[in-house]
Amino acid sequence: MPAKDLIIVNAKVTTLDRQNPAADAIAIRDGRFLLVGEEAAVRAAAPEAAIIDARGRCVIPGLIDSHIHIIRGGLNYNLELRWDGVPSLSEAMAMLRAQVERTPAPQWLRVVGGFTEHQFAEKRLPTLEELNAAAPDTPVFILHLYDRALLNAAALRAVGYTKDTPDPPGGEIVRDGSGNPTGLLLAQPNATILYSTLAKGPRLPPEYQMNSTRHFMREINALGVTSVVDAGGGFQNYPDDYEIIEKLHADGQMTVRISYNLFTQKPKEELADFSSWVKQVSPGQGDDTYRHNGAGEMLVYSAADFEDFRVERPDMPSSMEADLEPVVRLLAENRWPWRLHATYDETIDRALDVFEKVDRDVPLAGINWFFDHAETISDRNIDRIAALGGGIAVQHRMAFQGEYFVERYGAKAAERTPPIRRMMEAGVPVGAGTDATRVASYNPWVSLSWLVTSRTVGGLALYPQHNRLDRETALRLWTEANTWFSNEQGKKGQIKAGQLADLAVLSDDYFAVPESDIVHLRSVLTLLGGEVVHGDGDYAPLAPDLPAPMPDWSPVATVGGYHKTKEARAKLAMNCGCARNCILHGHDHAAALGAQVPASDARTFWGALGCSCWAV
Repeated sequence: MPAKDLIIVNAKVTTLDRQNPAADAIAIRDGRFLLVGEEAAVRAAAPEAAIIDARGRCVIPGLIDSHIHIIRGGLNYNLELRWDGVPSLSEAMAMLRAQVERTPAPQWLRVVGGFTEHQFAEKRLPTLEELNAAAPDTPVFILHLYDRALLNAAALRAVGYTKDTPDPPGGEIVRDGSGNPTGLLLAQPNATILYSTLAKGPRLPPEYQMNSTRHFMREINALGVTSVVDAGGGFQNYPDDYEIIEKLHADGQMTVRISYNLFTQKPKEELADFSSWVKQVSPGQGDDTYRHNGAGEMLVYSAADFEDFRVERPDMPSSMEADLEPVVRLLAENRWPWRLHATYDETIDRALDVFEKVDRDVPLAGINWFFDHAETISDRNIDRIAALGGGIAVQHRMAFQGEYFVERYGAKAAERTPPIRRMMEAGVPVGAGTDATRVASYNPWVSLSWLVTSRTVGGLALYPQHNRLDRETALRLWTEANTWFSNEQGKKGQIKAGQLADLAVLSDDYFAVPESDIVHLRSVLTLLGGEVVHGDGDYAPLAPDLPAPMPDWSPVATVGGYHKTKEARAKLAMNCGCARNCILHGHDHAAALGAQVPASDARTFWGALGCSCWAV
């Protein structure tokens, strides 16, 4: 669409601007909202504008994920078969078997996070015998949360794990009675073995990594996400592993706004990392599309508590405070915001001792530092955070691990994991995110569903009514509230004159659908700075072209990303105005017209004919 004024009419707009909470039309000029209100006034404000008819759909501010690993995830997205949202193990294994047939040697088949066994109707993971039968020759690596990985025999051969391979310090190689590895890796006492084993697989070349990152950004655009705060990650070195995203930024190919934090990589060298980085980059450096945000979520390794609720809570080493203090002091002196991964109240308590000590010498007010996760935080420590001017970013990890938490600690203890209402009542800035891609799914609607319903993806209700959020409050945590965590308050997060024109037109009305359907919402039209970055159905022609996934055997080329229900796919196909829907049932799309086109080429075939339902 040309760079000109744009008007959206016939819309049901939730602005999240308390002075102007609802509207039916929006005018956009120069990448920002010009006017939000009644259609006649909006048309008069921009009489030469291009017009998009929202057809009565719900329009919300572009969603903001305050905790995601998009930079690392983008480098690998095209390599991964995603089981996010797949409802049964039988369907997941069918997807796996089909991908095995497409994956050439010596490539791996990777299923890397975003799902849990509890989402499956069978309530279990595949067995190693099932993996070996499905893939006798193709290496298969399946990461389940951060508690375990399953490797078939071909993957064990590829990584070189044998009877003589010792257990690494960060995990256990499970063995049979003869001492041979079975293919099960356990994250005990932490996830290092999972990270390091995955890192042994083939990587995409740089050109493919750029393509992969573009596809991942467009995938989350399709869910209504327009901004994220990247939390760094293991095996994500700065600046080397940021070259791809910086090249995409330089080339104007970003479809998601990214604020990034720097995550230290080597135990005992954390202070050296941050001492170097404070000389290289400053918080806020960059522009509205790509900018630096500070430190973390790893500040020092001795302060990182592992969140596998299948095992006992880890005690942080006695060196934690001595390791953490010089890093926090350096960051405070340089006015660098930071984020700190902390699952348990015991870890938060000790970290706050350090923060309060530094605050006495270097006031922390105005730095916008915060904790991530905080599932078991106490009222006392919530109040301590409030007193220091800190925040808390919450993620929907409990939607994936709630059953394990209840099994270990009981349903009563799970009722406030985390106590979001109490945090907000204390005046602590609270925002929401996913912690995708290796633990929870990147789908924001899974998080919003969890916040509203309190249910895990397996259907377990965790929280009483007083720790659940109404739909507007939950949406605010995914938009307006999250701007605090990137120091961008007032710049975005609302549909309000003067703010960046980021929005999503939804597939259904978030405020009206049954609670059980929140998780199935998507965006049919996503705008970033007033430019279309995603369109489905009738809006598909408005979206910019996206090159085919690379490599051509990528799972993204066939099954895409987050799983869509048959009903959701059918609704999107109906929006397209195209009657050809056999692809919804997995058939050869061309067979309906008697053409001899392989099912694997159906997307290209129907796309060439101008049909957009292939995209669902």
